[in-house]
Amino acid sequence: MVLTVVLGACADLRYYVHVTHGEGALLLQRRSVYKVVANPATDRKLAARLTLSQQARQFASDRLDLPRNRSYTYYVQLHRPYVVWNVYATPRFSVDAVPQCFPIAGCVAYRGWFDEKKARESAAQMRARGNDVYIGGVSAYSTLGWFSDPILSSMMRWDDDELVGTIFHELAHQKIYVKGDTAFNESYAMFVENEGLREWHRARGEPVGDDRDQAMDDGFTKLVLDLRDRLEKLYASGVDEHAMELGKQREIADFRVRYAAWRDTSWPNDHRYDTWVAQPINNATLLPFGLYDQWIPAFAAIFKQAGGQWPQFFDRVRALAREPKVGRTNALCALSEKGGA
Repeated sequence: MVLTVVLGACADLRYYVHVTHGEGALLLQRRSVYKVVANPATDRKLAARLTLSQQARQFASDRLDLPRNRSYTYYVQLHRPYVVWNVYATPRFSVDAVPQCFPIAGCVAYRGWFDEKKARESAAQMRARGNDVYIGGVSAYSTLGWFSDPILSSMMRWDDDELVGTIFHELAHQKIYVKGDTAFNESYAMFVENEGLREWHRARGEPVGDDRDQAMDDGFTKLVLDLRDRLEKLYASGVDEHAMELGKQREIADFRVRYAAWRDTSWPNDHRYDTWVAQPINNATLLPFGLYDQWIPAFAAIFKQAGGQWPQFFDRVRALAREPKVGRTNALCALSEKGGA
C-alpha cells in the first residue's frame, strides 16, 4: 500500500495537515531496530521478530535487487491496531473506484487516514453522495522512499511470511511506481512479495510454502473477480436503476451460493473466508482484489521471460511502466493470457 499524499500538496488542506501530522508523529517515534533489539528491557519475542525483519531487509537488497536504504531499519510502537485506515469508494453502479488524485502520485483508488474516526467520517461523506464505501485497516505502507519507512508494531501480529513479504512488497514500490495506475503498482509489488518469499525460503533451506493454501487463496480471488466481472457487465447493460439494483443484489447473493459450493466441494474443513463472505458486500469491498491481484500472471510471465533474474525483470517492468496506460494495459492483458496458458 502506498501513502500518496505525503508526496505533494493536497487540494484538501485539512487532509494535508492530518497526513503531515500523522507521518511526522511516526518519524519522531521511530527508534533504530538494532538499539531496540539490544535493549535488555525489550520483550524477547519482539526482539526475535525484529531480528528476522532485518535479515529480510538485508536479503531484499542482496538477493532481490531491491533498494538499499534505511527503510525498515527503524521501529515504531503504535498504540492502535492499524497505522492507517483506507477509504475506498465506487459509484453505486460501477466497479471502478472514485479516484483520489494527488500531484505527484497521481490518482489512486483510496484515501488513507491515520485516525479511524476521521476515516469513518470521510466514508460517511462518500456514502452520503450515493457511493458504495469500504474501510480497510492497513498495517504498513510505503512513502516511495521519500522517508525511511519504519517497521511498525502493527506488523508484529503477522506470521513470519507476512512480515517478510510485506518488507519485499513495500520496497518494490520504492523501486518502481507508476503515477495513477494502482492496479499495475499493487499487482507488481504483490508478485515481488510472493516470488521474493519463495526465494527467501529456498535460501534458508525451508519449505517454499503450502501449495494448498495458495490454491485456496487463488481460488477465492478468482471467485471474487468473477463477481466483479458479472457486476461490470450488469452495469453496462443499460437497464433502469431499479432493475440494476435488483440485479446487483442477486449477483451478490449468487456469489455467496457459489462460494459455499466451492468451499464445501474443494475445502470442506477450511472456513477462513466465511467472515468476509458474510459481511455486507458492495462494489467497494471488491476493489482491493482487483487492485492487488489483477496483473500478477502478467508479472509472472515477465519474470519468466527475464530468466528469473531480478535486474532483468525490473528492467522489463520499468520499460512497461514508461508506456502510455492504454498500451501498458494491452501488454498486461497479453502477458496474462500467456502466463495462464
